[in-house]
Amino acid sequence: MSGLALVSVLGTAVLAGCSSDNGDNGAASGDTGNSSTNASNDNFHKEGLPIVDKTVTLNALTIRWGNMGDSFTKNSWLQELEKNSNVKINWQVISNTDWETQKSVLLASGKMPDIIVGDLAFGDSDIVNNLTLFRPLDDYIDQYMPNLKAAMAEMPDLKKLSTFPDGKIYSLPARLPSRPYASQQPVINKEWLDKLGLKAPTTLDELYTVLKAFKEQDPNGNQKADEIPYSDTKDIDMNLFTPFGITDLRGNHMMIKDGKPEYIPTSDNYKAAITWANKLYAEGLIDQETFTQDETMLTAKRQNPDAAMIGFSYQWTPDAVFGPWSKQYETIAPIAGPDGEKYQIGDPNGLSFRRNELLITTASKYPEVAARWADQFYTGEASIQNFWGAIGTSISKNDDGTYTLMDPPDGTSADAWYWDSSLRDFGPKYVSPEFEKKIRLDPSSGDGLKLTLDSLGKDYVTQPFPDVMYTVDEYAELPTLTTDIESYIKSTRAKWITKGGIDQEWDGYVKKLNDMGLQKLIQIYNDAYDRYMTVK
Repeated sequence: MSGLALVSVLGTAVLAGCSSDNGDNGAASGDTGNSSTNASNDNFHKEGLPIVDKTVTLNALTIRWGNMGDSFTKNSWLQELEKNSNVKINWQVISNTDWETQKSVLLASGKMPDIIVGDLAFGDSDIVNNLTLFRPLDDYIDQYMPNLKAAMAEMPDLKKLSTFPDGKIYSLPARLPSRPYASQQPVINKEWLDKLGLKAPTTLDELYTVLKAFKEQDPNGNQKADEIPYSDTKDIDMNLFTPFGITDLRGNHMMIKDGKPEYIPTSDNYKAAITWANKLYAEGLIDQETFTQDETMLTAKRQNPDAAMIGFSYQWTPDAVFGPWSKQYETIAPIAGPDGEKYQIGDPNGLSFRRNELLITTASKYPEVAARWADQFYTGEASIQNFWGAIGTSISKNDDGTYTLMDPPDGTSADAWYWDSSLRDFGPKYVSPEFEKKIRLDPSSGDGLKLTLDSLGKDYVTQPFPDVMYTVDEYAELPTLTTDIESYIKSTRAKWITKGGIDQEWDGYVKKLNDMGLQKLIQIYNDAYDRYMTVK
């Protein structure tokens, strides 16, 4: 089969089961749980390479963004693994734009490939609601995956992250290399500050003074009152509330405060943050179109061809969205809140952990072969080659044991090149903190720039609500609860910021949320949190 199979109709087109170039030399296909004793046959090796003496072929499904295709399969590390392991991979690559409909057909048919690579394919609820299609992997990890087993011992969060509500592991995790601790950071127009003789703000009072100056003193110098002190995504970017200790990394309105889960939209800090935002909005310091503009309108403001228009926002890096004006912006340290403390959205364990990066299906006749193949990815050197590209192609291995990234081809961005050359964000990986010390990145661009900027906020990163999983019943109930509750929260937030009234209406707002089932929703979050925290 060719390396790239862009499937428009599933069913018979889906790679069903697995095949071998030499007949059935693996475990019985009927095994749906623990690894088969047939794995000890003469063809299979529990340790070392090759994994099998006679070639075994596994069919692998992966989902890629847009039209990325299968160029990653040319990665020389992957090709060497195939040669050294005697495990051939038939890659079935589907674009994410085509996947949602095809996924439903595939799950309904039950005709699964041997392995699923990358978390774009199946989310938690897909797996939880179709457990008969996916193998529990606990015994495979214990018997055949020493690299992953060691990684889980070093980083227990890998196991916590991968353990499903029934206590079993159905999907394999990843820890990506050289990821920051801080997520979105405060970004300000440094050229405007310099022109007005101002310093980067460090407190809310200083931020207010700067935003007011941006509005009133024509810092872009075009003799027009077109400056927008703060503008960001529709419904107000919650990052604006960060100085009040509000950080919502998961987007579910949950955070950890004083070691316990807290629901943000009924907290005192949330009320105080909205009161402050209302003051900014009333004085024209927040974009007056915030609650009506779409991304196209916002991008037009950020990249206005005549002059920079926006003074302050929160971004991944300062060059992320401002187009021709990017060089005017700089990332600054977190703004101190009313309590004098600084807070930064992110994760003190690093924004590097992923789950659902590889699943082995019950259709596979060779689960132990698949497990041993996947375990080869869980070394530092393997992982960086599956994140940036192969050594000798995208990465230089230096005489002192360090690694540096090569320059991309002319006319190609570094990020596009990495995606073209590797599995990038997808697939199993583990880079330990110790191995990360060997990686040398350019501090002026890309991943290296983000790590440089990370130093401004990493010491203030708050503990996020963990990436928990839910039971079948909880997944069924969550949409019913969150749809109305989320809609009500957004509408009241918009009203209070643009028109005020939060003090008079707060008690009624909380009561209505409770009437809509908020306590049941919070109980679901707390139950999932408790399960996560009890994983050993």
